[in-house]
Amino acid sequence: MAEKLSVLYVDDEESLQDLAKIFLEKTGVFTVDTASSPLEAMNQTESKIFDAIVSDYQMPEMDGIEFLQSVRHSGSDIPFILFTGRGREEVVIQALNEGADFYLQK
Repeated sequence: MAEKLSVLYVDDEESLQDLAKIFLEKTGVFTVDTASSPLEAMNQTESKIFDAIVSDYQMPEMDGIEFLQSVRHSGSDIPFILFTGRGREEVVIQALNEGADFYLQK
């Protein structure tokens, strides 16, 4: 059996964290750690290696693009998926220009 992919899922809405964790782990392909803020997520990336980060865009202390910028400025090229309930084209363009690998709408 292949090794599972380790995903860090970042969202300030705990109910969505739980739902995503259950859904992704049910596939048998992923193990999912969650963080309720980008700062918590950055602390987790210092102590564990993840195969990918999935992050919400709109969060209280810093948005998903600012989080993405922090990840990229640290030198990491980890796959980064940004998602949001907002379908604004300028957010998509900025996310991709900052190094997001994929963009999803909720």
